Amino acid sequence: MERTSNKFLKVTGIIMIIGGALGIIASILGIITIRALAVVFGDEIKLGLLVVAALLAIGGSAVSLVAGIFGVKYAAVPEKANQCIFFGLLAIALSVLGLIVNMIGGGSFSVVSFIVGLILPGLYLYGAFQNRKLIGQ
Repeated sequence: MERTSNKFLKVTGIIMIIGGALGIIASILGIITIRALAVVFGDEIKLGLLVVAALLAIGGSAVSLVAGIFGVKYAAVPEKANQCIFFGLLAIALSVLGLIVNMIGGGSFSVVSFIVGLILPGLYLYGAFQNRKLIGQ
């Protein structure tokens, strides 16, 4: 009997792949910009928090990319649902950590950004948990 693919997990996985790839590109451009600021302003600008934020953005984007790849690859393999759940939870944790770094850097708390940053990983997690339920069937 052929297994059916979890379309919800697959679609959210595809969106996370696109978002992760775009995030990596944007983060690399951010690092280039940070380097340009360092050259122009020298010691007048505090670069530590900017570098941490850029590295966190690259890490979060990479996690989203990997989670998306796993979601697409394992949408029809319920036994691999725990790996998808792990990366979904990690994506949510990095989103929350990014918000904290933003607030430490002087930014304000944005409820809209917080919710939007959690919607896609949350939907991905929902699909991963649906996939895990298929193990018992």
